Amino acid sequence: MFGLGLQEILVIALIVLLLFGGKKIPELMHGLGKGVKSFKDGMKEIDTISDDKKESDKG
Repeated sequence: MFGLGLQEILVIALIVLLLFGGKKIPELMHGLGKGVKSFKDGMKEIDTISDDKKESDKG
């Protein structure tokens, strides 16, 4: 539906670069990576809790 082409991605990247500057972008990406890792760890924890509950319901 909303396919992004190369031109659109370049325009978005240019706008982000202008807004945040070159020095701020690595910090933002680092924070984003930490957030994604935290989210994945949380999902694994939920799966573990769910599996433990299933095991206790069986036995």
